[in-house]
Amino acid sequence: MKAEPCIALVGNPNSGKTTLFNRLTGASQHVGNWPGVAVEKKEGTLEYEGVLYRVVDLPGIYSLGAFSEDEIVARDYILSDDADVIINVIEASNLERNLYLTTQLLEMGRKVVIALNMVDEAERKQIRFDLAKLSALTGTPVVKTVALRGEGIEELIRAAIDTMGKRDPFFPSLPYKPAVAHHIDHMEELLADIPLPYPVRWTAIKMVEGDSHVLDKLQTLSLPDSLMEGIEEFFQYHSRDSFELDIIDSRYSFAHQVAGQSVIRPEE
Repeated sequence: MKAEPCIALVGNPNSGKTTLFNRLTGASQHVGNWPGVAVEKKEGTLEYEGVLYRVVDLPGIYSLGAFSEDEIVARDYILSDDADVIINVIEASNLERNLYLTTQLLEMGRKVVIALNMVDEAERKQIRFDLAKLSALTGTPVVKTVALRGEGIEELIRAAIDTMGKRDPFFPSLPYKPAVAHHIDHMEELLADIPLPYPVRWTAIKMVEGDSHVLDKLQTLSLPDSLMEGIEEFFQYHSRDSFELDIIDSRYSFAHQVAGQSVIRPEE
């Protein structure tokens, strides 16, 4: 772990992420731009039990695709391994929609803590949560927070620090179609012994998904001929977008299943 451990905040727009960032860092924050792009970069520091932590507030995003500068900045930062733990800020009233991003974070093999934020608004709508079930299904600690009032903040900090020390991240078991699962496993085998700038499993998923950003990056590396031949053979038979929608649907299905088992609505 670095001398100054880092906590990154990731979440959808309007999830209360920046309010949480302000709670964690107070006045000890500064604003600039991410290198090379006109995307705001916010960093601050948090002191807890005598230890100083760096806190990074990433742009508000709905997914970790490569369709906007905000998404690319967030994704590249998370892949850089600079953050020791990620706090995924979720708007409690819209759990299922927010979980799509959570699923992508877990696919990346990162250490994640869920801040179930604005839970007071959800409870006013008589929406309740089975936190143990949500935690079990996502493989992450889940902490209820109301960042605007400072509720749950210390518990969240404690959960984030504890998660930093864990060895193995959780990889979600997404309901891929058999053909998609087969291709991901095959691509993972091809990549297994190759020094990559990205996590192997995530890279395999993105290859099958046809992510041009990742494919272009791999083509700049000195990769073994056998790997390049395997990749070229795959795309001889499948266009780059052959399985993209299937993988996206699998993420939405996972989010739907998790929300369905962990949200208790008034009519239930």
